Amino acid sequence: MRLVRLGAETSRVGADVRAALSSWGPADTVLGGIALLGVTPQGCPGPVEAVILVPKGIVIVVGVDLPDPAVRLDAPLGAPWKADGWPLVRPDGAVNPAGEALAAAAAVTTMLQARRLDPVPVSTIVAVGPYVGQVVQSTVDLHHGVRVLHPEPRSMLTAMRELAVADRACSVEQARRLLAELAGDRSRMLIGEVAAEGFVDAVTPDLATASTTLIPRITDQTTMPGRSRGRRRARWLPMTALGLLAVLLIAGVAVAMATTGTGRVSPVAVDTPVTTPSVTAGGVAFGPKGSAEATDCVGHAYGDVQVWLAQHSCVDLIRSAYQTTANNQRAAVAIAVLTFHDQATAKAFADVANTPGTGGITDLIQDGSSWPDGPKSFDGAAYTVVVHDTSVRLTEVVWIDRKSTPADPGLRKLAAAAASLPGSP
Repeated sequence: MRLVRLGAETSRVGADVRAALSSWGPADTVLGGIALLGVTPQGCPGPVEAVILVPKGIVIVVGVDLPDPAVRLDAPLGAPWKADGWPLVRPDGAVNPAGEALAAAAAVTTMLQARRLDPVPVSTIVAVGPYVGQVVQSTVDLHHGVRVLHPEPRSMLTAMRELAVADRACSVEQARRLLAELAGDRSRMLIGEVAAEGFVDAVTPDLATASTTLIPRITDQTTMPGRSRGRRRARWLPMTALGLLAVLLIAGVAVAMATTGTGRVSPVAVDTPVTTPSVTAGGVAFGPKGSAEATDCVGHAYGDVQVWLAQHSCVDLIRSAYQTTANNQRAAVAIAVLTFHDQATAKAFADVANTPGTGGITDLIQDGSSWPDGPKSFDGAAYTVVVHDTSVRLTEVVWIDRKSTPADPGLRKLAAAAASLPGSP
């Protein structure tokens, strides 16, 4: 992510916001995008902590300093906030700080419409500090595109992925026009700089196609005489055939060795052939795509879930992937089964994992496993958390060929069925 510093922090927690954004690294190493820090969007009464432009949306970040650290913050959009049960009263009479954040988002949306720019979803993050252990928001408020959180790298990243879910990614030229409207000449960037942040370069594919159609095919007629070249090619054919047989023999030995092993599939086995027998759960047939087992639950978690697991050890973690079809639409399933020492710890973990915006367990794709023709990610997945004795099962389901949303009825139905799938195929 590229950081463009246009002004100072507007709150003390602003330093944490900038530290979280900086931790994502340059270009699209983690997320990509361009963050305008300390900018004043047109129509806003004052600067905000950041306006973050990513390929699939704009996120406004507003900083709010609480009087003291809080273990629990109840943060409704339309009612006063409560920190550890105590109402937060503001001298200016405002109901809560979320009003300022929503006003900033509305101002940016109005500006985009007035300039007749391509519509881009605008969402809001309210960063609170100096520290908040848990933020409670209603489901309705979450669907309004607002996240209230303490700005740690993982929690910020989770919120960004949940909020920036436009159908189409911004092109490089669209991004440059948006930057010009948001910050004028102070954020002017070259095409290559914007493209490096994950924005689609709509020009390059066309130029590549044109160049290949204009370049004539070149054949080298001068290297060897035609007759002798033909004889040499014929002489090499038997050698090529022998080489191919050797490769096939080595591949056969490798397959035989793999099938006589323990039978557990490694994370790179997400590209399991489609001939793998299907598994039926909830009346739906699912095709296994691979699994992986580990004991390092913390290393495969993110957000508040990772923090919780660092304080409460788990016994085992099994992650698996499946594919199914519903109404002629392909869907992908990611399952994580965590086992703990006792039922009380399992129940406590489930409560954390089932709270929106607290992170989760990374899926096999996010950890770099290959899944040909599979989903790019599990962003926007329907999500379920099921507790059974000392184990907790986290299930995510997304459409492979179209946009997914957590409230999609088809995905929710598949998630309910997939909740009874084996943790390891």
